[in-house]
Amino acid sequence: MKKLISSLLILVLVLGTLVGCTQENVTKEEGKKIGLIISTLSNPFFVTLKEGAEAKAKELGYEIIVLDSQDDPARELANVEDLVTRGVSLILINPTDSDAVVNAIRTANNANIPIITLDRGANDGEVVSHIASDNIAGGKMAGEYILEKLGGNGSVVELEGIPGTSAARDRGKGFNEAIDSSEIKVVAKQSGDFDRTKGLTVMENILQAQSEIDAVFAHNDEMALGALQAIEGSGKDILVVGFDATEDAVKSVNEGKLGATVAQQPDKIGALGVETADKVIKGEVVEKFVPVELKLIVKE
Repeated sequence: MKKLISSLLILVLVLGTLVGCTQENVTKEEGKKIGLIISTLSNPFFVTLKEGAEAKAKELGYEIIVLDSQDDPARELANVEDLVTRGVSLILINPTDSDAVVNAIRTANNANIPIITLDRGANDGEVVSHIASDNIAGGKMAGEYILEKLGGNGSVVELEGIPGTSAARDRGKGFNEAIDSSEIKVVAKQSGDFDRTKGLTVMENILQAQSEIDAVFAHNDEMALGALQAIEGSGKDILVVGFDATEDAVKSVNEGKLGATVAQQPDKIGALGVETADKVIKGEVVEKFVPVELKLIVKE
């Protein structure tokens, strides 16, 4: 009888140990889950960013939940709330708008879930790190190229991105800093919301209103390609410079249609986002801003 009781006690202890191990493993697996919220997956740039993040997450053993905000701040907030409910350890977010995203970030802050912003920054809320290209430097790069091509004077159009986004603000700032001391004049400045169709429509209207246009700087390639389509339809010869170096844009540059594009590395932004998330989850100190290199793509 004593042997039976002893055996039962040993069995209970073993089972208790196994249960403890199982709970520990579950906790560990839950700690390997992160969220990624993209402003819009209709833009090829952000699709590439997502793919870079997914590849790095797989490499590091993380489950990554990807949600699309469809350029809607309300959906963006709902996506953060969804990820909080799902118990992710960290959220990577590419904001729809640098001001509108603040409520979403504070929601994560209140749930003690760290936030990392990608490509576009946030104007408030607690963000552990921001990973992006130096958009001011990229805008300057585009401005200096146009300055060189026009010989220091001429009339240019600036197609701006979504108002309120850090990318639109910083690219515009860098571009205007590059041309401010020259004889180049910005004869039209209008938002195309980073969208190809809107870029086309806006450029068509500008072409009707402005008789003299020598160059166009678009805050992204989608708008640049839309503007190029409008220009080709008008039969005019106007230099167009974009930003992002998407596949379509690089192809257009090589065909001699698009003048140039400032190359970001969206896949690297996504990958660095996950690498930084891994460090944060492990309790390591990370940089507040992680810059990603840029370069100008022109026809060789």
